[in-house]
Amino acid sequence: MKFNRFSLAFARPALARPVALVILAIAASAGIVGCKKAPFKLPDTEVLIAPPVQQDVTVHSEWVATLDGYVNAEIRPHVSGYIISQNYREGDVVRKGQVLFEIDPRPFQATLDGAKGELAQAKAQLGKSTIDVERDTPLAAQKAIPKEKLDNEIQAKLAAQALVQSSEAAVERAELDLGWTKVTSLVNGVAGIAEVQMGNLVGPNVRLTSVSEVDPIKVYFPISEQEYLRAKHVSSSGQPMQLFDSAPELILADGTVYPHKGKILWTDRQVDTSTGTIRLVAAFSNPGNILRPGQYGRVRIQTSTQNNALLVPQSAVKEIQGGYQVAVVGADKKASIRPVKAGEKVGTMWVINGGLKPEDQVVVEGIEKVKDGTTVVPKTAQIQAEAR
Repeated sequence: MKFNRFSLAFARPALARPVALVILAIAASAGIVGCKKAPFKLPDTEVLIAPPVQQDVTVHSEWVATLDGYVNAEIRPHVSGYIISQNYREGDVVRKGQVLFEIDPRPFQATLDGAKGELAQAKAQLGKSTIDVERDTPLAAQKAIPKEKLDNEIQAKLAAQALVQSSEAAVERAELDLGWTKVTSLVNGVAGIAEVQMGNLVGPNVRLTSVSEVDPIKVYFPISEQEYLRAKHVSSSGQPMQLFDSAPELILADGTVYPHKGKILWTDRQVDTSTGTIRLVAAFSNPGNILRPGQYGRVRIQTSTQNNALLVPQSAVKEIQGGYQVAVVGADKKASIRPVKAGEKVGTMWVINGGLKPEDQVVVEGIEKVKDGTTVVPKTAQIQAEAR
């Protein structure tokens, strides 16, 4: 192929263009490398700090509680027979003596009628024996009849009197059995679900239902042996507890505080050797029968007063694996994580029984943002414990 001057002149710029682009790319990359990167700065960690609030607080203790009827009566028949009637509605309030069930009375009525007939015969025999004795007594005195005859008549009269007494007892027992065919409530209270159906054959060993007196209602709760000794003011260690003279509160299963306070009734006779606890019994008023046997809750009692206690907001306390921590900011504006001994919660505050001093600056908001040694920007917060 032949090229002249003109063709070469036009070809040189075309060949030089890729070389120029490579040079420009190298120059651009060299310029980027030559630029200095701006240093990355973390944002300041701002936290709110405040010293613990120091004040007197009342100390409460809580125990798991079980509710039960003040009186629980098992309704069982005294006689055997077939159920023919249920005269109450399950779950209703019933009165003492109210008929709950009826047993077929006909066999017992027949027994009563037979006993009355035997009593009548015994009385007739007694009457004849009495007449014989009254008639023959003067004759025997006049020796008109043998004395042996009078003696026999006197003994026959005594036997007739005994038979009358026995027959009267049989009539009384038959009347009782007939009356027991109407099974009544033994107490005022709430009747439970019937455990038998119409036509069932029942006897004294069969429970028909239960009736519980629930106003007031009993509340059982166990306390430890050590707490019992402190409450009796005989313990050599620990602060004495004001337990038996305090009005207990009842916290229901959903956390609701029952509006009526209770009263401690008595203490069980012995300590449970398997748990080391002793049961206490309290009574709570129960208008409307709202509370029922078998419910669970917690009993809370004001047991003592803690003077000059240190309190921090609950937001300042972190719970980790059963322990408690707070963050404290020093003069160098660095946070330090400190384990503490947490006590009772008082409203939105938390009593700290160990690990803090009154002059410590505690992180009350933002504890989740700091670690041990974190530099912070502290801002003072104003906190105030709730009056209690």
